[in-house]
Amino acid sequence: MIMKYFPTLTKALFFTGLLFLSACAESLIDEDSPATLRPAAFGDLPGWETDDLKSFPAAMRRSCERLAKMDASRALTPSLEQTGTAGDWAPFCQALTSLPAQADDASIREVVETHLRPYQVRAGSRKNGLFTGYYEASLHGSRTRFGPYRIPLHARPDDLVMVQLGDFREALKGQRIAGRVVDGNLKPYESREQIVAGQWPHGDKVLVWVDDPVEAFFVQIQGSGVVELADGTLMRIGYAGQNGHPYYAIGRELIKRGALTKDNVSMQAIRQWLEAHPDEADEIMNTNKSYVFFHEIKGEGPLGGSGTVLTEGRSLAVDRTKIPYNVPLWVNIAPPVKEEKNTVQRLMVAQDTGGAIRGAVRGDVFWGHGETAEYLAGHMKSKGQYWILLPKNP
Repeated sequence: MIMKYFPTLTKALFFTGLLFLSACAESLIDEDSPATLRPAAFGDLPGWETDDLKSFPAAMRRSCERLAKMDASRALTPSLEQTGTAGDWAPFCQALTSLPAQADDASIREVVETHLRPYQVRAGSRKNGLFTGYYEASLHGSRTRFGPYRIPLHARPDDLVMVQLGDFREALKGQRIAGRVVDGNLKPYESREQIVAGQWPHGDKVLVWVDDPVEAFFVQIQGSGVVELADGTLMRIGYAGQNGHPYYAIGRELIKRGALTKDNVSMQAIRQWLEAHPDEADEIMNTNKSYVFFHEIKGEGPLGGSGTVLTEGRSLAVDRTKIPYNVPLWVNIAPPVKEEKNTVQRLMVAQDTGGAIRGAVRGDVFWGHGETAEYLAGHMKSKGQYWILLPKNP
């Protein structure tokens, strides 16, 4: 099943968060160093000639649509002048859009090589970083509360104010806070513990009721999901807001308490522990004060932080304070699970972000929907590096 999911590996994925961290993974995280770009050539990209690129144009075109809507003179990343302006991407996007729907790998590769140039991304002087994975969660629920469907997933309340601090200070780009306005002042919003306990004024603002508190917790970390409703229809939900409290990894908490170890912790192990200890599960989950609100997605999904529909295996979540949205990245990542022997070497697009995705060389691979995607996302904590591909003549 795993080999089936890796179409390129057999021939040659807002919002996971760090549920777990091994000592090795922790050593790969560098949140503070600025991104530095070193010019490279396509021949320097490991596996460049072997990627099955057929699914790349559709993913990149979605980002091209976002770039085309920006002011052409807008700098993508002021701190990295090589990224140029939104308008600098027009020739590449036009050439990519002009390709036929069934364009072969050679034609796609030629367009990329003609218009773009690779730069290796480093965190200061470090080229290696941590790569994890996320997926679109699966749940069972109902639009009304009955029977087993008693766990609410809340819609965004009207009094939630989310502030992008970068709108006020360039140095704070990518950071945000949230709260409620009281007497003209922004005050902190209720924590997850208060919200799930009903100790807030909007307990009746429920989007959907689900049957499993653990799954309700995990979909908040993933940021999106597909709910199979009791009437047999499907409901896709996506991130609509967050209460402003910082994310805290419950995997760290379980390790701290001796319930799990750095060697055996994974998303699956955390879920099993929570399900086996229902009397303690709420306390553990509430150590993470962050709470995510959802909305129903009527069209395609899930949506990334960039506003684009994510593509499994092609969309990457990045630290948007260091790497801009909508740019292509070539990744070279160690196998995501021990059963897979081949590295992940493919062209991806920066289309999402997440509370735990911090650092110039830090990525979260979107693996899609289903059991295989969940398995890959739940176990992935791999060493890797990437190259950003930028217009040749900004």
